[in-house]
Amino acid sequence: VAGRVGEVHVDLGDFVQAGAPLVTLDQQEFELQVAQADAQLQQARSAVGLPDAGRVADLVPENAAPVRQEKALWDEAKSALQRAKKLHGQDAIADGELDQATAAEQVAEARYASAINSVREGIALIGVRQAELSLARQRLQEATITAPFDGYIQSRQVAPGTYLGVGQPIAVIVRTHPLRFRGSVPEKYAQSIAVGQAVRIQIESLAEPRRAKVTRVNPMLDQQSRSLAFEAQIDNSDHRLRSGLFAQVEVVIDSSAKSLVVPQAAIIEFAGTQKVWRVVDGLAAEQEVLTGERRGDEREIIQGLSVGDIILSDAARGRIARIRPATVIGDTAEPDETSTGNGSAES
Repeated sequence: VAGRVGEVHVDLGDFVQAGAPLVTLDQQEFELQVAQADAQLQQARSAVGLPDAGRVADLVPENAAPVRQEKALWDEAKSALQRAKKLHGQDAIADGELDQATAAEQVAEARYASAINSVREGIALIGVRQAELSLARQRLQEATITAPFDGYIQSRQVAPGTYLGVGQPIAVIVRTHPLRFRGSVPEKYAQSIAVGQAVRIQIESLAEPRRAKVTRVNPMLDQQSRSLAFEAQIDNSDHRLRSGLFAQVEVVIDSSAKSLVVPQAAIIEFAGTQKVWRVVDGLAAEQEVLTGERRGDEREIIQGLSVGDIILSDAARGRIARIRPATVIGDTAEPDETSTGNGSAES
């Protein structure tokens, strides 16, 4: 409803729950409208003789006071007509007097019917007044603008004294639970994305990733980027995450797939290439590799190594040399001149 702002209950950054008041308009005019509508309703009820506690459905038009009054006058007119007819049969009165009694009875009957119609009209008017009272109360209720859902106030656009028109925005509320991640995958993975797939969401401001599931998948690829958009819903009941954060998501398209991984320390980078020290027939030599994703201290090997290959665990200490197994003396191992390590192919 339109009105002048009387009080603002929120400000930037405040958390509000659904139904909490945001702005209260000046309610004096709305309260007067409620009082006026209520008085008009009581007037309509009194016009048909309906008590304050009475129900409209229980009101019988024939029992209303105005109708009973007209019914009594009609009964009197009918009795007078009967007497006039009897006297006229005895030649005690003239024809004109009988005609007058007949007309009086007909008028009384018409007034009785009119009284019933008036009561019925009054009953209908009561319904109109009740609707007007409900509308007035609704406007009074809407003079207090409440939050439609839980969220944080992003901006406040009104102040006390501001006149608001119908539909004018007063604040921006941001819902933070649940959050939706919106991302995309290349075209080659478009057929591998489906609703319900597990995703791992890594947000820069958080050390631990969040886990979620794909909730929506776009049925059509973007024609310019040739990528498929999807959404994942993130539980944020603790409200730690803020809307608008940048995140990277890993989508698990095959939970049974395996990768070849080695320790990150076993890889050395030089002149834009990545290499490991591979031991073949006891001789350590550099082996160029193509790496993929890194997780913690492990790095995926896409090309250059096979399962079972032996590599040095510390590539920084590697050099071309012949590698001899360590000699065990008692409970201690006597290391060779060149540091070696057993590589591992982990799935």
